[in-house]
Amino acid sequence: MRIKITKRSEQNRGVLLIAPFVAILLSFIVVGIFLYANGLNPYNVFKDMFVESLGSFYGFSETLVKTTPLILCGLGVALAFKMELWNIGAEGQLYIGAFGASLIALYYPINNHFLMLLAMFLSAGIFSGIWGMIPGFLKAKWNVNEIIVTLLMNYIAILWVDYLVYGPWKDPKGFNFPLTKQFPDMARLGYYFDTRLHTGFFIALVFVVLFYILIEKTIWGYEIRVIGNNPNAAKYAGINYEKNVIIVMFISGLLSGIAGFSEVAGVTYRLQHGISPGYGYTAIIVAWLARRSALGVLLVSFIMGVLFVGNDALQINYQLPVAFINAFQGLILFFVISSEFFVNYRISFGEK
Repeated sequence: MRIKITKRSEQNRGVLLIAPFVAILLSFIVVGIFLYANGLNPYNVFKDMFVESLGSFYGFSETLVKTTPLILCGLGVALAFKMELWNIGAEGQLYIGAFGASLIALYYPINNHFLMLLAMFLSAGIFSGIWGMIPGFLKAKWNVNEIIVTLLMNYIAILWVDYLVYGPWKDPKGFNFPLTKQFPDMARLGYYFDTRLHTGFFIALVFVVLFYILIEKTIWGYEIRVIGNNPNAAKYAGINYEKNVIIVMFISGLLSGIAGFSEVAGVTYRLQHGISPGYGYTAIIVAWLARRSALGVLLVSFIMGVLFVGNDALQINYQLPVAFINAFQGLILFFVISSEFFVNYRISFGEK
């Protein structure tokens, strides 16, 4: 039997649409096998996961709370991916955004709710935008690998926040926990329906619309797509590659930083250790699964939000560790990346 692999002359639209769903299904099957091998009923585990996250209004609202930072970070990563820039630093950019927002809330009191939140929003966006722009500048000027720089800058950002909450910003009345004092009421986003669903979710939806308009309906968005598809053709057409790299990485960092703002202003009301359970890293999966589209980011973020909330039930009911959800997400990404092969290549069998 001879196996022949040939590159598809054009992608099959049906295969392109169905591949991510098949990949997710396969990841569920593999996880189910591991659960069964450990003496658990996969059906009951998955049922409890979805009941916890979608089976009640409160559970659904918690899923939307988890979806919010995933949308914002996912949009940031997807924007960079549009230009074939690999921003692996959304986690650190989220932390820097949370730091920027907390700086205003704690040390620059403004006796106006709207102006306080606006100042926190701008501070988070500027700090995280500059943080994302640094690897963009290095990439544009000296072609420094942005994967390595953004990845390593995650650790700097996380440890910087840890330094603050363990040190100079630590709440003296916080029973020695690594966190700051709580924000004043002026520095808190509004919440809805007696749940933790806050205004940050609606801000994220606005950015989904803006992302779509920016990329699909503007000349600059067209330039970004051209650079991502063929950098040499873009340069030949007179598109400034270096400038666009810096701008895209600034906006990419800014979007992730707004996720940090929404977390401290809408959920925790303070800066603390472990402000993110890995939203920035999960955003890489979100952007890849979404194929860098605004609507795709929204849908995939919701799916990942379901997994985050469902994992809480699994830890309580089945004593499964936090690492389980991380492994689950990793399997989804593995199968999705593998599915790309079948989208781009055709396998045929024949006799030798």
